[in-house]
Amino acid sequence: MPEPMLVTIAASLATRAVAGLYELVRAKFADDPVAAAALTAAEGAAPDSPQVAALSETLERAVLADPAFGAELRAHHAVTQTGRVTNSITGSVSGNVVQAGDIQGGITFK
Repeated sequence: MPEPMLVTIAASLATRAVAGLYELVRAKFADDPVAAAALTAAEGAAPDSPQVAALSETLERAVLADPAFGAELRAHHAVTQTGRVTNSITGSVSGNVVQAGDIQGGITFK
């Protein structure tokens, strides 16, 4: 069973909650069709799904095979857990967009 942090990271990857983290893993898996397929299969899956479990196992193998990648993955995860917000918008955007951390009060678009 992968360590809990890798399971948490896999769940974040499934929702693309942290764009920089997703890009880090996508780049690492680019030359590994099986790992890339695990990442793709987990997209949109629930945190407790078999797809996320498979992705966390794939992450574990990658971390064991490449300690430098493991250190970078852990460092990126640590930054995202400190309350710092990472926002990303991809594709065409139409309308209003807010990228923020904690908001107290309302937001009004005019």
